[in-house]
Amino acid sequence: MALPTPVLGSEPPLGLPTSLARLRDEFVGRFGGPVEGVRTFFSPGRVNMFGGHLDYNGGPVLPVAIDRGTFLAIRRAESKGRVRLATVFGNDVFEGAIDALPPTASGKWYDYPVGVIRALIASADGDSEDGPLEAGFDVLYGGNLPVGAGLSSSASITVGTAFALDCVFGLGLEPMDRVAAALDAERGYVGVQCGIMDPFAVGFAREKQVLWLDCKDESFEHLPLDFKKLSIGVMDTGVQRALARGEFNRRVAECKAAFEGLKHLEPGATVLRDIPLETVEAHASSLDPDVAKRALHVAREVKRTFRAREAFLAEDFIELGQAMTETHRSFQTHYECSCEELDVLVDAAVAQEGVFGSRLTGAGFGGCIVMLVAAGAEAEVSRVVANAFEARYGRRPPAAFFQGDAGPREVDCSA
Repeated sequence: MALPTPVLGSEPPLGLPTSLARLRDEFVGRFGGPVEGVRTFFSPGRVNMFGGHLDYNGGPVLPVAIDRGTFLAIRRAESKGRVRLATVFGNDVFEGAIDALPPTASGKWYDYPVGVIRALIASADGDSEDGPLEAGFDVLYGGNLPVGAGLSSSASITVGTAFALDCVFGLGLEPMDRVAAALDAERGYVGVQCGIMDPFAVGFAREKQVLWLDCKDESFEHLPLDFKKLSIGVMDTGVQRALARGEFNRRVAECKAAFEGLKHLEPGATVLRDIPLETVEAHASSLDPDVAKRALHVAREVKRTFRAREAFLAEDFIELGQAMTETHRSFQTHYECSCEELDVLVDAAVAQEGVFGSRLTGAGFGGCIVMLVAAGAEAEVSRVVANAFEARYGRRPPAAFFQGDAGPREVDCSA
């Protein structure tokens, strides 16, 4: 029987070992066999705080992993070469042969792990007669991360799948290898022309730190964040991002058009991030109006993200919040990826004492907002902002507060 999909903040107060022990028991109920040999893993989601829609434009981003994510229970298969993938949240099950995986995506949830499996097989050295995953395996997916809320459930699944398979089969992967497999699954198999931020944010997560990632050269570092002073709040509009994939790919195409129209003005430019704001502003009239708006957002967001980096290092939360809210206004007017419900939540949040700033997180077109909240103000902020949303729409948006996560890991639930 399928379980309801997770709602932000609604999960019972269970620790990871208890939650994964339940998934392990469900695994045995679904697939049979002994509980011995079933291994359990966790892979976080992420919140992006700065660098909105910059990753596929070669810009800098500032995401943080959160302690909500994907649960995986996995065991080597009893029948060599067989793969079975199931989820506690639905009845669609994938079953196939490891050497005959479908070459094209089906439009179902399991496209993401199938894409990872294909990428890992394709990247294997081929030194042995059998492939690296030839033994086959069964996987049951669960978790406490809302799907379609802008918290990167897809990267949580793909990086988590690569991590679990690496551990179970001893593939000897580096973190970058797992990120590459996740990207290949999303771009090459599922068909979402995403940037590198989400799998990097999941695969290189550190507890109580944010990730500074330059998406042009893939350099990164971890910046400390004092969670005794600040909380990261997330509230879910409940608006599913049904149009997100098509609109997202359209934004990618518009940014490519902007770069093609402006690159001759900046010798050596290789991505839109390289075009200075002054150049974009001076030549925006030469572009299609929508393309010009996308370029203006990117150029200004690059500057804002560098401002945010300095504010992080200085612990200037007021400056940090101002830059965050400015990003949301640009999402409304220039990138046009917000929606009414997101705007209502952001407006209510930034009007509340204790909130430094707020913006939508993820690709937009629905999903969640992120708020920078003074430590100790979480309960009051959640209450007041939820009241404002409920007064408008007659339903209460779920909320949760996070302090970062350590990244994908195996969890011992044998106790």
